[in-house]
Amino acid sequence: MQSPISAKSIPASMGKTIYPEPYAALVQGRLKRKLGGHFGLTNFGVNLTHLNPGSISALAHNHSKQDEFILILEGTPTLVLGKEEFVLHPGDCYGFKAGTGIAHQLVNRSEGNVTYLEIGDRELGDEVEYPNDDLKARQLPNGEWRITHKDGRAY
Repeated sequence: MQSPISAKSIPASMGKTIYPEPYAALVQGRLKRKLGGHFGLTNFGVNLTHLNPGSISALAHNHSKQDEFILILEGTPTLVLGKEEFVLHPGDCYGFKAGTGIAHQLVNRSEGNVTYLEIGDRELGDEVEYPNDDLKARQLPNGEWRITHKDGRAY
């Protein structure tokens, strides 16, 4: 059994992504600490994520099966939700229900840093649509992701 630890002591990865280029470069200013993975959680993921000024959380996307939730801890990111935008503040939160077809992403348009907690389930068989980009993600039975062009061609 582990003792409680500081979330900031969990190793972080800067800009790590499953996106191919040129999309991978868009998340280079994102730092993610996989808190749930550190504790061996398998039913849902918990990430402590940091966005430098000018960074994005992900490409605008929506999930077919996996729900997501965010809680802003620091900074003022812009939530892009479909065609609408909302400036968020510490303490603000939002839940993204799977299967709605509404794309979302966080963008740090501020001059300060943004830190937020993101939580998502890990239901297998998820597909992710990226309405603004020629990208599609499909989760394989073993949990790994396959990234293709929208027409199915490999990157």
